[in-house]
Amino acid sequence: MGQFLKRVATLVPDLHVVDIDVPLNTLCKEEHKLEQVALGREFHISLGRTVPIRVHQIDTIVTMLRQKLQFQKRYWIDFNKWEVFVNDDQTRSFLSLEVATGGLAEMTKQIEAVNEVYKLHNLREFYKDPRPHISLAWALGDLSGTLKRVVDEETKSSSFGGSLHNRIFTCKFGGIECKIGNKTYKLCKSPDQ
Repeated sequence: MGQFLKRVATLVPDLHVVDIDVPLNTLCKEEHKLEQVALGREFHISLGRTVPIRVHQIDTIVTMLRQKLQFQKRYWIDFNKWEVFVNDDQTRSFLSLEVATGGLAEMTKQIEAVNEVYKLHNLREFYKDPRPHISLAWALGDLSGTLKRVVDEETKSSSFGGSLHNRIFTCKFGGIECKIGNKTYKLCKSPDQ
């Protein structure tokens, strides 16, 4: 994964590491920094859109999400496809690892549960055809054409992800949290915690 990111960073120098906003090509100069800072952190997969909610809705939304999501079985998540996403207002592009097989069915059910709660509160639901993923790097603007071309070329020339059966990265489901403002609510933990 680190080698793939290094090659992409040399071809798309405007990429930054998600959440820490450090240029990816700066981290790529030192292997241990790339591993530690860009890859050695906790990732999240969104199960719903970021939506504005009113203060009086917080308790109800958190309670309903807990009720719907509190009992989750342990499962493995396989990230097996490099993908490029652009946010809704096309101000940022993201280099991501998509879940295309292992864990997809479980996450789709979780997204449906979140959508049910959103519907009851007249909030914007998640995308019609959800594509769960973790974002590793971002760039300003819509660079999807350039990024997709680079990802396709690098995927063909490397052993990282050409087939949905290849696993680039695997992890165990670790629980579900809901972030509202600067407060995080634990909705469920994985069964082995």
